[in-house]
Amino acid sequence: MNRMRRLLLTGLMLCLVGPVYAQAQEIVIALGSEPTTLDPQLREDGGERAVNDNIYETLMARKPDGTLLPGLAAAEPRLLDSSSWEVKLRPGITFQNGEPFNADAVVYSIKRIIDPQFNSEQMSFFNTIKDAQKVDDLTVKVFTDGPDPILLSRLYWMKIVPPSHSKDAKFAEKPVGTGPYRFVRWNRGQNIILEKNQAYWGDKPQIRKVTYRFVSDPGTRLAGLKAGEFDVITNLLPEFKDQVPKAIHVMGLEFPIIILHADAGPTKDVRVRQALNYAVDKKALAEGLFEGFAQISPGQLLSPSFFGFNKDVQAYPYNPEKAGALLKEAGAAGVTVEVIGTAGRWLKDREMVEAVAAFWDKVGIKSKVRIFEFNEYLNRLFDRKTRADAIFVVSSNELMDADKSFSAYYKAGGIGSSNTDKELASLIDAARTETDPGKRSALYHQAVKRAHEQAYFVWLLNIEDVYGVSKHVEWAARVDAKMLVGEMTVNK
Repeated sequence: MNRMRRLLLTGLMLCLVGPVYAQAQEIVIALGSEPTTLDPQLREDGGERAVNDNIYETLMARKPDGTLLPGLAAAEPRLLDSSSWEVKLRPGITFQNGEPFNADAVVYSIKRIIDPQFNSEQMSFFNTIKDAQKVDDLTVKVFTDGPDPILLSRLYWMKIVPPSHSKDAKFAEKPVGTGPYRFVRWNRGQNIILEKNQAYWGDKPQIRKVTYRFVSDPGTRLAGLKAGEFDVITNLLPEFKDQVPKAIHVMGLEFPIIILHADAGPTKDVRVRQALNYAVDKKALAEGLFEGFAQISPGQLLSPSFFGFNKDVQAYPYNPEKAGALLKEAGAAGVTVEVIGTAGRWLKDREMVEAVAAFWDKVGIKSKVRIFEFNEYLNRLFDRKTRADAIFVVSSNELMDADKSFSAYYKAGGIGSSNTDKELASLIDAARTETDPGKRSALYHQAVKRAHEQAYFVWLLNIEDVYGVSKHVEWAARVDAKMLVGEMTVNK
């Protein structure tokens, strides 16, 4: 009788523990914005990346500390001559719909994203890549427009898509990759659900299912984490770090800036642009808004560890008196400056825009703040025809090299630039193809100095990535800000 009772009790325990453990293999991540698309090659959208980084993969990968290593490539690509590389591919990999991962898929993906008619917002990552060619099923040649010293970093960012499925009209709603998680469904305005790819070629992830919720309000994300509704939340407000089960933070790649229109409007005058820099108390932003989880940006979209960083260029000091004098000298005292922003996508994004506008108002500017929903905000950021006097953006440089930021935001014609400075563009073009590190560094140093003198931006901060995490989840934040669910585990 005792033995029978023990067996019954054991069975009952298994019935109870089994479902609890199964549920523990599911997590919910709260994002600040809903993806605008799930096409991984189309937009420059952090919400899209947060999801698609788990569905799609790239030829090169990075360790959490940023070290490059082969991903879908079987080995590090080999330089054949000054403008061509050979990439060997891993065998036996398929996309989640059964399409083969091979040279055809890689060539197709490269040609797709660099096609001007495709009009990818990610072109600043890939603008040196000219073409790709199949050698055999597992070998590809990649051709660049002259020498490209950072091609491996570019290949770390380019997601490989399935040639057939990506032509489907609903591809942007139903992604298919080679990664550890597969797409289940997208409930617009509510959530996106992924499940473990049981046929994944690499190390199998522990977590079975992940649901992404879209919660723009940081207080609501916090409340959801504390209530056990969420397991990971992005952009945890620093003042709430002691209220969550675990706060994880790492010095990130994100630089909040204000792009100033140098070709039209009141900001066309360099004295006005300089005044807008002197007017902002960046130390107050770092300490007041971020409670020390940020550093003052040294007048450039680069960290000291990035290639091209110019240690001789520093932040514009806070000097409201000088700002006022420059505005008066330029005949711009009392002018209206329109500044565009968004809310919920980045940590304290609305607050930063409003704080900067308040500093400007104190020196005699009439700030006109306009906050847009993220999709419309992106349209205004990347469409030069609708470019405002000033537009807020948080620039992240996952290539960890000056080329990415400078091609996108500094160079005339760049997707986020607001200047037509031919001399600056020439320096950037020369640096992009210079293979001598010393000469290349010197070119970027000149570019940094010129852009700083011309005040093409209001440089603000370098902010840390701050996450709130439940007590059940173990995870170490990455320097590249990728949220790879395959690196997360849950306690039983």
